[in-house]
Amino acid sequence: MAVLKKFKSRWWSQSDAEYDSEKKERTPTPSWGTSYDIRPLTISQLDECWRLDQRCFIDGEAYSRETFDYLLTAPESVSYRAVTTGGVMAGFVIGLVEPDHTGHVTTVGVAPEHRRRNLAKRLMWQVEDGFRKRNVRLVRLEVRTLNTPAQKLYESLGYTITQKLPKYYSNGGDGLLMLKSLE
Repeated sequence: MAVLKKFKSRWWSQSDAEYDSEKKERTPTPSWGTSYDIRPLTISQLDECWRLDQRCFIDGEAYSRETFDYLLTAPESVSYRAVTTGGVMAGFVIGLVEPDHTGHVTTVGVAPEHRRRNLAKRLMWQVEDGFRKRNVRLVRLEVRTLNTPAQKLYESLGYTITQKLPKYYSNGGDGLLMLKSLE
């Protein structure tokens, strides 16, 4: 969060075009045989990623379009997307290499209709590999205390809870700091 603190006041800015969840298109549930590729996520996918984030984080914690612009253009960014064979973005992960060479998983999102297919796990493996290539030895992330499915995923990947973060989220929700050594 340290790298993003300067942007926190703009994360939830109202200057972005509002995403209207009532007008969202009906997305058919993909078949269980759907295959996915993990590819780099770049600024050219900004709008698609931002729209998917609005669908993934409906609790008011979605990032603004401006924040995604920063995250995807920062030289410290290590970002990937999961796409269907038809080219539809089904998930994303964005990490930043911090000045102390800690990797910070800033956000992970998987479209509701693509969940329970190991996409988040595959995206996490990919961002960790990207961090290793940038000489990162420690990765951190924050997760809501109420998001036990995500906590279980991260624990299965080797992350451990190291600290409770009271009122970490903008709506007053508590968070947990989780760490993993890549060595």
